[in-house]
Amino acid sequence: MDFDISMYEEKMGKSLSNLQEEYTAIRAGRANPRILDKIQIDYYGTMTPLQGVANISVPEARMIQIQPWDASLIKDIEKAILSSDIGLTPANDGKTIRLVFPELTEERRKELVKDVKKKGEAAKVAVRNIRRDANDAVKKAAKANEISEDEQKQQEDKIQKLTDKFISEVDKAIDAKSSEVMTV
Repeated sequence: MDFDISMYEEKMGKSLSNLQEEYTAIRAGRANPRILDKIQIDYYGTMTPLQGVANISVPEARMIQIQPWDASLIKDIEKAILSSDIGLTPANDGKTIRLVFPELTEERRKELVKDVKKKGEAAKVAVRNIRRDANDAVKKAAKANEISEDEQKQQEDKIQKLTDKFISEVDKAIDAKSSEVMTV
């Protein structure tokens, strides 16, 4: 019987994509409409995502423009943005809402980089835990005489190479996001 490690590779891949998703929520001084993904608006008694009631665009590098399809929603959208944790104050002209991203201070950038690294370390820990689970499964299979000792060594090598590959991908993601945050 050949031991299948594709399940563990898939789990490691999910850890990496989860990290990248978390990184999209970290604002680096540039406007990113993804920071509005979790904002919900009370639309005729139903909680609706902001994207479902408005057109969201990025007209400038540090500004998001929200244009509700129903102008009566402007106050509700402003309230939802203010009560969210994105830390931006909306400005409206009666038809559209603008969110201006202030220039980040050097100190704030360093804090964000620390956060980026912390999230990256958490992803590495997750990948290593998956490696441990995979190695345990290989040892169990070897103990039950389902695979030979040679196969066990080969599988452990494959698992280690897979782990190294994903740790390297996480490192690349950390470096990319850190340099994005530090770029003025």
